Order: sequence, then structure tokens, then C-alpha cells
Amino acid sequence: MRNWRWLLLVLALLLAWLQYRFWFGPGNSGEVMTLEAQVQHQERDNEGLQQRNDALAAEVQDLKEGQAAIEERARSELGMIKPGEKFYRVVEDAPVLPPRPAAAAATGNDLPAEVP
Repeated sequence: MRNWRWLLLVLALLLAWLQYRFWFGPGNSGEVMTLEAQVQHQERDNEGLQQRNDALAAEVQDLKEGQAAIEERARSELGMIKPGEKFYRVVEDAPVLPPRPAAAAATGNDLPAEVP
């Protein structure tokens, strides 16, 4: 009977020590959760960077193989056109100012002339 008490006491102390290490020791559960959150954040960043790399690789491949991408870059970045093409520039609607009165236009003054 006495041996069982010692065994139970040792097991209880071992359980307490293991619980202490789990909650407060090095590599505790809080640290593990923080590291898992960092890993998830890094994985999201890596996915975005991988998509960007894939897009750049596709663009490089397109530039190596086809003329369409080269023409598009020449048009958009360098403003080039092919011989025989017509270039049209679309300008957004600019605000229209009201015409200045003739007296103000002659004096260069935008204020209306005084009437005596």
C-alpha cells in the first residue's frame, strides 16, 4: 500500500512538471501558436510572390516567342506605330471656360468693367 502512494506521488509530480513545461517552458503552446501564425502569414506572402513570378515568367516566354507582346510594348511604352497606321489620341473632356467679355479681354482684366 505504501509503495502505491509513492508511485502515485511520483506520477503526480511528473504530470505537474510536464504541464509546467507545456504551458510555461521553452517551446510552450503560446510560442507554437505564434510560430504557426507566422508560417501561415509567410505562406500567403509566398503565394502572392509565386503568382507574380508566374506572370513574369509568362511575359518573358511571350516576349521570346511572339511578336504581339513586343508590338504591344513598343506601342504602349515607346509610342511607336506601324507604317501606314493612323494614330489617334483620345483626350478626356476638359472643363470649358465661359468666354471673356470683350472689354475684359482688351484690358486683360477678368473683372467686369465698372459702369459710372
